Amino acid sequence: MKAAVFSGTLMLGGAATGVMANQSIPDQYPDSLLYSAPVEVIPNVWTSIGQTAPGNYENAGHNNNLSFIVTGDGVVVVNGGASWKLAEALHDEIVKITDQPVKLVIDENGQGHAFLGNSYWADQGVPILAHVDTAHEIEERGDFSLQALQRYAKERAENTRVVGPDETFEDKKVIEMGDMTIEVLYLGHAHSPGDTQVWLPEQKLVIAGDMAFHERMLPIFPDTIVKDWIETWETEFEELGALYVIPGHGHPTNMDQVRRYTRDYLVYLREKVGEHIDNGGDLSGAYYIDQEAYKSLDTFEELATKNAGRVFEQMEWE
Repeated sequence: MKAAVFSGTLMLGGAATGVMANQSIPDQYPDSLLYSAPVEVIPNVWTSIGQTAPGNYENAGHNNNLSFIVTGDGVVVVNGGASWKLAEALHDEIVKITDQPVKLVIDENGQGHAFLGNSYWADQGVPILAHVDTAHEIEERGDFSLQALQRYAKERAENTRVVGPDETFEDKKVIEMGDMTIEVLYLGHAHSPGDTQVWLPEQKLVIAGDMAFHERMLPIFPDTIVKDWIETWETEFEELGALYVIPGHGHPTNMDQVRRYTRDYLVYLREKVGEHIDNGGDLSGAYYIDQEAYKSLDTFEELATKNAGRVFEQMEWE
């Protein structure tokens, strides 16, 4: 049985309907290793929404969105998944929905929950595509990501190994498959090296990856350059004109929502940190910058102070 399609009206009102992504709910789909059952966002575009908590044993590392596109002549999967077993669980759901074979997997970045499931797809003979910077991240940090998975997922990490992409791209890769035109894009520096967006121009839907957040607080990593992320958003991502957004984490939604909790949050942080620096403030004081307006977001407690500190470190030398 197919899940209900999220209507444009519901999506344009904010987050999609249904049980909201919530880091306090341990498992929304007990019959599967997936955190939640796949839902059809628009016709032929599906996503399995991960928990908004960090990866842990209970969610099996499924704390991001695993999406797939049924093209009419095969299936394109976006995100390899956090492990061999998690990718297998997604595949089990795909075959319930369509008898079309999976023909391509796209990794949206070089984080473990995006690529460690490549090992399953490689064992099925499915080719894997990623940005050149993502391929570099997998090569340089893949073993570290695998060890982290093995620590928290334990037996759920069995069979998982580090597998890189079969093909890489630099700026854009256009895929014509079945009834779909799929553009795989690198729009510029954003959340992490090689951040990739999958754009369906005819449907006006973007699988945004970690370019866009809205139900959980975004993390600013040591290699996240906030100024560049804002620039990429304003000059490239916004210009797509997307009606529908499947973010890296949380329910499908629209541009207004992800703009508010991604671009606007990054601009707010830079403004507040800039004021703090102009007033002679130091790093220790930056941790206490007011972020109360974003307190309702999942992972706020884990990330807010770290984010402020990292923005201070970047702006101190601008």
